[in-house]
Amino acid sequence: MFRYASNSLKKFCGNDLDFPFHNIDIQWLNKYEQWLRNKNCAEVTMSVYFRTLKTAYKKAIDAKCTLKSSYPLDEYRVSKFDISTQKRAISKEAIKRIMSVDLNKEKFYIQFGRDIFIFSYLCAGINFTDIANLKFCNLIDNKLVYIRKKTKKKISTPLSNEALQIIQKYSTGKTKPIDYVFSILNPTIHKTELQRYNRIHKVFGKVNYALKKVAQLTGVNVNLTTYVARHTFQSFSLQVSKLQEQDS
Repeated sequence: MFRYASNSLKKFCGNDLDFPFHNIDIQWLNKYEQWLRNKNCAEVTMSVYFRTLKTAYKKAIDAKCTLKSSYPLDEYRVSKFDISTQKRAISKEAIKRIMSVDLNKEKFYIQFGRDIFIFSYLCAGINFTDIANLKFCNLIDNKLVYIRKKTKKKISTPLSNEALQIIQKYSTGKTKPIDYVFSILNPTIHKTELQRYNRIHKVFGKVNYALKKVAQLTGVNVNLTTYVARHTFQSFSLQVSKLQEQDS
């Protein structure tokens, strides 16, 4: 969590975080917020970033690295961010049930839908369009490194063993860096932007339809979609950030 917040701050500050904490005042915080909004950063993500910054600042005060009198995050209300997307999140127990359910006798899209859902959750909530566009050149040193389609932001996240297993399941016969990881797109068929968009939209619908069956099989009583995986990751990240804040 600190890594994601740190990467965001580095980009905002031009890769230079070598400045005293007392430089962070209300004006600085408002500029950072506006910078995040200009990049279409989600409210829940901004909440995580600011709570992480709040925790780091308090730790700096405790370590006598800065003065408590310069602390600006009482006046600047982190609670103002709308985190209603948490309502779409599910519990860790539900995630475990979805991961462990045996779907070997189910149809392809039931298995594929579950795998895409879990892959999204394990990879920091990556959305379906970005999953569809992933190529093997995006797998670097056990990390997933890609440019997000919507925001053009570079994302780098570690690949867990479970995520690597999902990739391996769908990588048979693929060896080239330009090969798509999940074969949602076919470079010989989907050549134009419109063709790629239509294909992704079609498979997206099939995956979300299949996830309704997965929800039934696992007893997860929600409208299970790929968005739920994304918001569940964000919700857990926010919870961790709040706990860090309370412990500081």
